[in-house]
Amino acid sequence: MFRKLTDKVYASPQIGLDDVARAADEGFTLIINNRPEDESPDQVPGNVIEAAARAAGLDYVAIPVTHAGFSEPQVVAMADALSGEGKVLAYCRSGTRSTLLWTLAEASRGVSPDQLAGAAAEAGYDIAPVRAIADMLAARSQ
Repeated sequence: MFRKLTDKVYASPQIGLDDVARAADEGFTLIINNRPEDESPDQVPGNVIEAAARAAGLDYVAIPVTHAGFSEPQVVAMADALSGEGKVLAYCRSGTRSTLLWTLAEASRGVSPDQLAGAAAEAGYDIAPVRAIADMLAARSQ
């Protein structure tokens, strides 16, 4: 299930090959994989998703996030990936890490954490685990 964060950015639990085709049909231009490889035996490997995405004409980038948390290079990489014009689908196991990394990337570009929290909540996600960092990043970007 693709969950809308903005008109341009969606988060999703683990995707499969059918989801890649659906993303292409729905006008996505980039898939961001926020899931580390071998996190679970049932996940579709990133290189398989990447090959399917590229075959469907989509760009693909991997910014894996483990349960250890987020780093500045990951936030920068996510902000860079989101800076394009097209529609983006970010996924991980549940969509939560993708949403939290999106929050940090957008806050680092000055987007209001309140606005980000509202958008995430509408999609069924809670940014509380990164709210203090988002507040700091947003304040720093002012």
